[in-house]
Amino acid sequence: MKVLPFTIPVPHDKTIIVQKDVLPHFYPHLHRHQEIQLMWVQQGEGTLIADNNMHRFRSNEIYWLGANQPHLFKSEASYFHPKSKKKVSAIAIFFNPSGQLSSFFDLPEINTLKRFLQQHSNGFKIPQENVSEIANKIVLLNKSNGVSQMMYFIDLLRSIAAIPSLLPLSMSTQPQNYSENEGLRISNIYNFIMQEYEKPITLEDAANKAHMTPHAFCRYFKKHTRHTFLSFLNEVRINEACKKLTNSNSETIANVAYSCGFNSITNFNRVFKRITNQSPSEYVERYFNREAK
Repeated sequence: MKVLPFTIPVPHDKTIIVQKDVLPHFYPHLHRHQEIQLMWVQQGEGTLIADNNMHRFRSNEIYWLGANQPHLFKSEASYFHPKSKKKVSAIAIFFNPSGQLSSFFDLPEINTLKRFLQQHSNGFKIPQENVSEIANKIVLLNKSNGVSQMMYFIDLLRSIAAIPSLLPLSMSTQPQNYSENEGLRISNIYNFIMQEYEKPITLEDAANKAHMTPHAFCRYFKKHTRHTFLSFLNEVRINEACKKLTNSNSETIANVAYSCGFNSITNFNRVFKRITNQSPSEYVERYFNREAK
């Protein structure tokens, strides 16, 4: 079986790499790269993992991911169905301010942008009210080359840096310095949990997947993710529950709870409120009130 790398190499034939993808689903493995990534999800839905934090993503959203920030855009399960005709599309911009662009970011005139990059190593999501402006600039960058592309790139960074109050994707106080082997192991564990979350997964199951004893696995998982195994499993389950509660199928809260791996409504309600600070019914009501505006 082919072993997938954790650190994904990005082609370096240009200082600014613009990649347009139309695929059945997004790359389904936790990974990192040296480059900062600006990701415009034009079409697609699922879960973004950035470091040890989860976010729901939908079409027409834009995300900034820091250099070497472990991340994963996991498409909804329906995208992986053998008969699925769904597609995802995205434009991603990659650049490495410590690589060929380092001398550019050392210019005194660019100092403000350099500080902005340093202050946002944990990534962020572009506020929805700014998406149209930033998306238009991404389109211009994608259609250009040479000097024009560099000018559009600077203008894009300047516009993003001017957006106030950008919320980080991860609250980690320091970057996750995974070795390649650690990254692969964590990626496999994440992938296992996100594929099997609706089943009664035990600590022993996850430890076996990592080829560790349960005690060693607990210490390892907490050290590298800042989550206990159960807290991460519950966050995955509640994240999936939030998506199911707000889709068009109008499932009952009870059905959603059991389909996401909870064995009782009482436990589901308790965990849901602890993670979201709302009850399931409050979450649904507030969600549809926002959508109606």
